[in-house]
Amino acid sequence: MQTIAKPITAEEFWRMPEGEGKRELVRGEVREEMPSGLHGDIALEIGSRLRGWAKAGKHGYTGVEAGYFLAADPDVIRLPDLSYVKAERIPESGIPDKFWELAPDLAVEVVSPSETADEVQEKVTDFLTAGTPMVWVVYPRTKQVVLHTPDGLSRTLKGEDMLEAPSLLPGFSCKVSELFG
Repeated sequence: MQTIAKPITAEEFWRMPEGEGKRELVRGEVREEMPSGLHGDIALEIGSRLRGWAKAGKHGYTGVEAGYFLAADPDVIRLPDLSYVKAERIPESGIPDKFWELAPDLAVEVVSPSETADEVQEKVTDFLTAGTPMVWVVYPRTKQVVLHTPDGLSRTLKGEDMLEAPSLLPGFSCKVSELFG
């Protein structure tokens, strides 16, 4: 007889000891992911560009693997590889010690070799459903970035295409090829 584990809450997830890889809470179920070295290199490249832009213009928060409470009962906590929250949406209390209780304005996922297409799409859907206006999915193998928006449209960028989102990230841009140094 198979025993089905009871979904855990965000609070129980918070109290868990650290594991070996990145962990998320997806509809009450803990999921682990093992990023690669290339994954980390690309995430750092994008993160340094976003953080430099955000700090220079006082645009808001940029972070790596910050937890976002996206849905309740069952709870969903996602940790995008990179995220951005506009300055005006940061709580008066500042950057939270635990999870953000809002969806990020931008979530960036760098696809790991172990991730399936379904897993990536599930992450995109969770962010967009929670109110994230844009999700970038970065594909290291094909050196492409796919921009997803809540209207269901996506746009694929590669090579010399400019990665930008003027209404969300005013003044930020870089060539896609620069991310894969």
